[in-house]
Amino acid sequence: MQIILYLSVALVAIAFLVLVIYLSKTLKSLQVTLTSVSNTLSGLEKQLDGVTTETTLLLQKTNALAEDIQQKSEKLNSVVEAVKDVGTTVTKFNGTLQNITQSVDQQVEESKEKISQIVQWGNIFLELKEKWQARKQSKPEVSISERQKLRSH
Repeated sequence: MQIILYLSVALVAIAFLVLVIYLSKTLKSLQVTLTSVSNTLSGLEKQLDGVTTETTLLLQKTNALAEDIQQKSEKLNSVVEAVKDVGTTVTKFNGTLQNITQSVDQQVEESKEKISQIVQWGNIFLELKEKWQARKQSKPEVSISERQKLRSH
């Protein structure tokens, strides 16, 4: 029985040795895997640093662009205000022109009869002038010396 006990202990020892060998191989494999994971994480950390740097630069550029857009927007607001003022001025000018036009129309309407009389008097004056010129041309011309003689008498 003792031999069975020794054989059992030897078998347990061999089994333990086999277990330790496989466990050693598994741990070595795990070590290789963990080393690979560590290297991958190091690479990812470097890439993440690069991405962080690029993101920071992009954020700075975005902020600068937003500030530039804000400044241009403020300048554009002043232009819009100026255009608005021009529109108001044009509207007021149109209103003034309409008032002047209405005033002139009203004065013309009130003065129609006077204008008609002035035109009639102008026509009469032109007719008289034409008749006087026609009469003057039909009379023989008197010389200057003859006119002086007529005046002296």
